[in-house]
Amino acid sequence: MPLEDHIGDICRKARLQTKMDLVQCAEVAGLAVEELQAWETEGLIDREVNVLALAELVGLDAGKAVKVADGWGPAEVDLSRWAELRLITTAEGFEVNSFVAWDPVTRQATVFDTGWYADDIFALVELEDLKVEHLMITHMHGDHVAAMGDVRKRWPDIRLHTNNEGAPEKSRVQEGGAIEVGTLKITPRLTPGHAADGVTYVVEGWASAAPAVAMVGDAVFAGSMGKDFETPALAQEKVRTEILALPEDTLICPGHGPLTTVGEERAHNPFF
Repeated sequence: MPLEDHIGDICRKARLQTKMDLVQCAEVAGLAVEELQAWETEGLIDREVNVLALAELVGLDAGKAVKVADGWGPAEVDLSRWAELRLITTAEGFEVNSFVAWDPVTRQATVFDTGWYADDIFALVELEDLKVEHLMITHMHGDHVAAMGDVRKRWPDIRLHTNNEGAPEKSRVQEGGAIEVGTLKITPRLTPGHAADGVTYVVEGWASAAPAVAMVGDAVFAGSMGKDFETPALAQEKVRTEILALPEDTLICPGHGPLTTVGEERAHNPFF
């Protein structure tokens, strides 16, 4: 799976988040303004781009940005270590990731975001004979919850977890309060920024003693982060303290793009 953001998109996000002047950025990159805009959109143009200088100007880690430009991607994750975890990707113009996790004995299960469609979630639940008890939402953007109505219709008693201010009080997450799904222990961490209601769910207690898993939504991607042009400092600080402070072997499950780890993002993400 390719990175969610190519190097042009990464630099554009950083430019807008730091409110750097477009003309100045183009000059530093060695491009005309129109060329910079094309590169930010497509990631490739028939001109050499001074990624190092541009990254420094817009506040990125320049060395990491150059590595992304040269083709860095996270090492492929062997999900067999987490035998009771599934990635489900749906597409409607663009792809979005959802996840299902469960206890191997009791078959109690939770869904993390619904994606565009719930058909593959329903099929997995039937195949594995799961008892879906929880729906945990990382943030209420439409692509992540498009099938929430179908999921709640299928399981009317499912317990909703969200930090959205419009949700009933009983559905609002309690930061630091663990949720038990069989032997799984799931701890919500508030990660506002890309979305004001952003939540990361840290899942521990895997039967295979596998490392923790962080369901991060769009807070951070492999090599990038979700856009936040209003409160970028808050968004970055929350990723640093609530996600990248986890053990380096923690599996990061983002809302878009490939799986990664805390160690990979500490070493390679230009925003951190």
